[in-house]
Amino acid sequence: MGVTIGEAARVAPSDRQLAWQELEFYAFIHFTVNTFTDREWGTGEEKPEVFNPAELDASQWIEVCKSGGMKAVILTCKHHDGFCLWPSRQTPHTVRNSPWRDGQGDLVREVADACRAAGLKFGIYLSPWDRHEPSYGDSDRYNSFFVEQLKELLTGYGELFCVWFDGACGEGPNGKRQAYDWDAYYLVIRELQPNAVISVCGPDVRWCGNEAGHTRRNEWSVVPASMRDNEKIQSESQQEDDPEFARRAGSGDEDLGSRAVLDRTDEVIWYPAEVNTSIRPGWFYHASEDSRVKSTEELIDLYERTVGGNSTFLLNLPPDLRGLIHETDAERLKELGNRLRARYRYNLAAEAQVSADESLDADHSPDKLVDGRSDTYWSAPHGSEQAAIELDLGSEKLFDRIVLGEYIREGQRIERFRLEREAGGEWLPFYEGEVVGYKKICRFDPIRARRIRIRILESRWCPTLKEVGVFRTEVAYEETREQSG
Repeated sequence: MGVTIGEAARVAPSDRQLAWQELEFYAFIHFTVNTFTDREWGTGEEKPEVFNPAELDASQWIEVCKSGGMKAVILTCKHHDGFCLWPSRQTPHTVRNSPWRDGQGDLVREVADACRAAGLKFGIYLSPWDRHEPSYGDSDRYNSFFVEQLKELLTGYGELFCVWFDGACGEGPNGKRQAYDWDAYYLVIRELQPNAVISVCGPDVRWCGNEAGHTRRNEWSVVPASMRDNEKIQSESQQEDDPEFARRAGSGDEDLGSRAVLDRTDEVIWYPAEVNTSIRPGWFYHASEDSRVKSTEELIDLYERTVGGNSTFLLNLPPDLRGLIHETDAERLKELGNRLRARYRYNLAAEAQVSADESLDADHSPDKLVDGRSDTYWSAPHGSEQAAIELDLGSEKLFDRIVLGEYIREGQRIERFRLEREAGGEWLPFYEGEVVGYKKICRFDPIRARRIRIRILESRWCPTLKEVGVFRTEVAYEETREQSG
């Protein structure tokens, strides 16, 4: 048993996984009958008549998302209550039988069209658990019903970047539990939307293990293959006397990919993490939570810990009873976007002189780190597990963020690194880090330096880097103003 360092280093993402990772930050939109009944989980007994958002404007939702720097949107097309936001042919429990748009509306189409007009990607959430559908629990019959609903969404709304499944599995209206045919679901998605990642209860994107925005100190994208089944409800509890069950890595475990984990697993896969949380305490809109929207500072911290911690950031924005993103939520997203754009607009290393103690060859030289391209990268020679890269900024600069990114098409390699600055002819350490992955945002108190050194202390096979960014936040800017009088 055990996976070697060389084997782990060569595991890389698929094209669809890489395209998803590059989106970085995108929205969840939770909206259904629950919005109007003031609930989080519907019972399935709600009447379609309760769904009537008089001012619904999908373009307003997308404008808010875009103002925050989001690049995609995932809509809850059907939550556990079973109410469909599109006029599904499989059930009468849809917008067709609501007063909204006089029964002629299709919210999935409105959101998909608004995304496309604004240049954002569109994805769907479809709950396998359906508390309204009578066939739920009659496994073969319901699986056929669910596949047909999937086909409607996969063929009617243009290209999708994501199909998002959660694993909720409760009793149906017939008193039975459903056995989901995940393989059949995946097959139809791969056939009809081959570029879409299948998330959470799927083979492409991994749940981070919580809904509170908690992030790990080290987030590995190369993890034990057994994690693919963690969120499928039937697999969460031990069903028989199986000694291998106790060896499985859980979604909430802190260490998912270190050498110690590799030593006790037989197979690893590329299964990167998504962090999902809501801008409010709940997933659906509740007027009682209008004063509990996350602050701009909380959102910036979440962004830097998630996107800057080798994950993606899926932030929920629940429309209100009018069918609009509430003014408070919209203002926070706008502030977030403005702050992030200002913070990361100018890379102080864009014109730096970069050198390395070793490079693989001329095509992977250290100047690739600041050429502004995502398809070029520096690499140490094969077999090298340590390296040093120096940046000369040209003059002394004040900064408090350094952004690193591995060239993950070649795998995730870096296990430990140190940032140092030159002062008085000495190299002084100011940051210690571990994994990098797609993106690592290193945060520290403002410092001044002209010369910076990145020392890679441990890696798998050989380290790569495609980018280095040096940035100054508002805190550093204020310090500069104070020092200048």
